[in-house]
Amino acid sequence: MESPTITVVRNEVDSDCEYHCDALERFVSKAAATTRTVDYPAGERPALEATDGVVITGSTAGVYEVDDRPWIAEQKRLVRELIDRELPTLGVCFGHQIANAALGGTVEHVETTARPVAADLDDDPLFDGVSSVVPVTHGDIVTDTGAEMEIIGSADYYPAFATRHRTAPLWTVQFHPEFTADLRDRLEADFGWTEDDRGFEAVNATRVVENFASIVADADSNSDA
Repeated sequence: MESPTITVVRNEVDSDCEYHCDALERFVSKAAATTRTVDYPAGERPALEATDGVVITGSTAGVYEVDDRPWIAEQKRLVRELIDRELPTLGVCFGHQIANAALGGTVEHVETTARPVAADLDDDPLFDGVSSVVPVTHGDIVTDTGAEMEIIGSADYYPAFATRHRTAPLWTVQFHPEFTADLRDRLEADFGWTEDDRGFEAVNATRVVENFASIVADADSNSDA
């Protein structure tokens, strides 16, 4: 059986910040899956009939900037199509926000948070073996979840920190599973990254990508059975 294909939908609009998309793409590629990528703001679109799962990346754009960035409205429609097709999907940061917004949720701008965060993560296959300390860099938050989205992770400053669709294979996380110590200097320079007693030594969030790849592989295997 061929390995499943995961499409990475890149959303970064600032070329100087594309390194987070690059890092997420690398970890998807390492997770034993065939990887395809599309640059969504540049007009590229995923071939859904030729993919087994989708990862929606972060972005320095805000989901509420739809008047200036028409591709955001189109990506909301994409999220709804992914749900209809029941294609396993993982939304990261901006991906978390646009998935909830696509289903009627609310996203608001707040002050920037850029540090390791202690999170309360549910017992969910996506979080299998994942430390409760995860890396975040964001200035927007989901204040109301979308229809059929249930909260599967929270932080002391952010109730809707991670969500999952009740019936479709859609997971979303506010944190960045692709962030590791290798990116510390860039994160500090670009977003004011700080650490207290919790640093990257306590973080193994890349397991989220591995877990999602396993979820996609299992779904692909079941569909072939």
